[in-house]
Amino acid sequence: MAGVAEWVAVDWGTSNVRAWGIAADGSQSFAADSDKGMGKLARADFPGVLNELIGARVEGAVEIVICGMAGARQGWLEAPYLDTPANLNELSRGAVRPEGADARFAPRILPGVCQRQAGHEDVMRGEETQLLGLLHLKPGFSGTAILPGTHSKWAEIQDGKLVRFSSAMTGEFYEVLSQHSVLRHSFAGEPNGPATEEGIAEGLAAGLAHPELLSALAFRTRAAALLAGKGPDWCSGYLSGLLVGTEIGSHRDWLAAGQAVPLIGSARFARLYGAALKQIGIDSFALDAAEATIAGLKEARAQ
Repeated sequence: MAGVAEWVAVDWGTSNVRAWGIAADGSQSFAADSDKGMGKLARADFPGVLNELIGARVEGAVEIVICGMAGARQGWLEAPYLDTPANLNELSRGAVRPEGADARFAPRILPGVCQRQAGHEDVMRGEETQLLGLLHLKPGFSGTAILPGTHSKWAEIQDGKLVRFSSAMTGEFYEVLSQHSVLRHSFAGEPNGPATEEGIAEGLAAGLAHPELLSALAFRTRAAALLAGKGPDWCSGYLSGLLVGTEIGSHRDWLAAGQAVPLIGSARFARLYGAALKQIGIDSFALDAAEATIAGLKEARAQ
């Protein structure tokens, strides 16, 4: 970390908000985060939270480029969606300027992207900026990218345009099933243990082979605990692997042999998704989510 921030990059999610001060030479002058995500705020709260986050870390007037849920209908100021096919290199054209910020700040909120095709309606906010970052970090990339997470995104990019995308509630399904369904009784105890990897492998294999049987295969988590003595470590691994395997198994037509798939997310997700893709003959490479976000915000600012 060095230098004075010339501008600030902000990723405002539903649960958290992260900010990075960017110096004139492109280096990071500071990083800050808060648990005051969009889901916890009223519209009038955003300016104060932004000031808490970066006010003492910047000098003089600064430009702020924001992606994510600050631009949602329930956020600071709605930034209308761009429609697919969306030219990611023109993302900033849809930015909006919210009012009420500290007089030193000049914030812009980037838009999300929507897909209006009947039967395939979908939306994203924040991931489009990571995809723009991908294009900066991997110039000329075309193909499918996967962004694993609470709501995973599969995105097809061609010639700098986001052509289509698909969302999967994989992470949220895991949370709901493991904590709020009958399966929760099989998760009492330590979820990480010697049987976790075995469970992941069995779950991945089942999900990849039969994604259409998710509901039935998920119940095996409970049955295996009762009848085969499987512990919470195996159950946790199995359900996680099953959900990821099902997600990938139901998106096989998005994948092409010989084309490596970028996995934009945490190292843990990259390992899990990478292992699943390898089982069906698809190579992949990991790209850190924060790195992609910062690269995307830099590109959007320069547009």
